[in-house]
Amino acid sequence: MGRSQESFNKKDVRTRKEKKRKEKEKKRAARKENEKNSSLDDMIAYVDEHGRITDTPPDPAQKEVIKAEDIVISVPIQQTKREGNQIRKGVVSFFNDSKGYGFIKDLESKASVFVHVNNTEEDIKEGNLVVFEVGAGQKGPSAMNVKLFRESEEEK
Repeated sequence: MGRSQESFNKKDVRTRKEKKRKEKEKKRAARKENEKNSSLDDMIAYVDEHGRITDTPPDPAQKEVIKAEDIVISVPIQQTKREGNQIRKGVVSFFNDSKGYGFIKDLESKASVFVHVNNTEEDIKEGNLVVFEVGAGQKGPSAMNVKLFRESEEEK
């Protein structure tokens, strides 16, 4: 089948594809031309003392010398680790005997702390006043060494 039997639509599609191909070629040639004109100095960016990106290099007279020994890299201490040894008082706000877990509302910080039956030294239930230590659990702070609060312990 020759081109003489092509429909108008097919000819139109062919001419559009040809036009698009030529435009792409022109763009590619323009990009190659621009690449040769740009240099490494045109691509470099600098950061000033305020953290803004600029195209002007910093002034060597204002350069600040920092010793590598003065740089301190560390992970901040988590609050649960600092408070781990402190004995706290709280009220058992929720406890599920069948599943063996619950939550204690800390009287000092008003935070809710997870408690598991394995970390209790006595049987506890909702509404009990307890003393406990905060430690790191699997998913965050957890109550450890949970005991029922007795008035005699407060005097110690």
